[in-house]
Amino acid sequence: MSPRKWLAVGGFVVIAVAGGVWWIVSQTPGPTIWQGYAEADFVLVGPTQQGLLTQVAVQRGDSVAQGALLFAQDATFDSAARDQAAQVLAGAQAQLANLLAGGKATEIAQAQAQLADAQATATQTSTDYQRGLALLHSGAVSKQSVDQLQAAYLSAQAKLAAAQAALAQSQQPLGRAQEIADQRTAVAADQAALTMAQWHLSQRVVSAPVAAQVADVLAQPGETMQAGAPVVSLLPPGNIFVRFFVPEAAASTVHLGDEVALHCDGCAANLTAKISFISPQAEYTPPLIYSDSSKSKLVFLIEARPSLAQAALLNPGEPVEVQPVAAKSP
Repeated sequence: MSPRKWLAVGGFVVIAVAGGVWWIVSQTPGPTIWQGYAEADFVLVGPTQQGLLTQVAVQRGDSVAQGALLFAQDATFDSAARDQAAQVLAGAQAQLANLLAGGKATEIAQAQAQLADAQATATQTSTDYQRGLALLHSGAVSKQSVDQLQAAYLSAQAKLAAAQAALAQSQQPLGRAQEIADQRTAVAADQAALTMAQWHLSQRVVSAPVAAQVADVLAQPGETMQAGAPVVSLLPPGNIFVRFFVPEAAASTVHLGDEVALHCDGCAANLTAKISFISPQAEYTPPLIYSDSSKSKLVFLIEARPSLAQAALLNPGEPVEVQPVAAKSP
């Protein structure tokens, strides 16, 4: 066989082998890749009541700890309301204390002295009366004298009872039971009013509810903010997740809790997430009229959340490729 024929045969063989390799490669399925993007749930922080914004303590991009100051409102009115409520409560408490208190110390001392005098008189008249009765039997005194001693004794006993009652009265609360009960109710109401005023005042200073990065500052000092209007937008790392779309044909292979691998330009290696949400309804992408031939266009929205440490490595809006992770054999 001539060299030219050998070259022709060799070229044919090379073409045949290359074609076979291409056919084998084209028939081998590539890795499963689902397209998605990083997303986040932002925390919008605003005041609980209308007021003038006097301070914004953070800037876009700052990292803040839980409890760190975010912004403050003018607190002049609420501070005055708190002070007024405190004064009203103090007055109500003083009035209650007055109703619960007994007489003055000097009045109680006077009643005690009068009781002591009455007790001494009662003791003396009792002794005189008993002696008179003894002498009456011997005829040493007249019955009229004994009757006078008896009257003095009974009078002294009555004065002793009166002195005891006067001392007890001076030691009793000045207010009647219903007056005291009503005043206790007034004190409780004033205490509640003070608690409310203190709460309103505390709401004029707003702190970060969670540790996060400041995603945006939406208002500046000098603006009058409505209740609930956001001033600062926060992005906690744990609120970053990935949304991706799985074809209808592969939806049955995806389950809550499954682990997936994440890939994106410039991202760290070995990023993973766990599926936390699977949409119960399929959707079209792009929208089109349903038919059997378009069934392959159906996709399911899936959400997966990385660990807290890895979530901070993703930026919301960043395109992400998602791959299923094969389950490890037991």
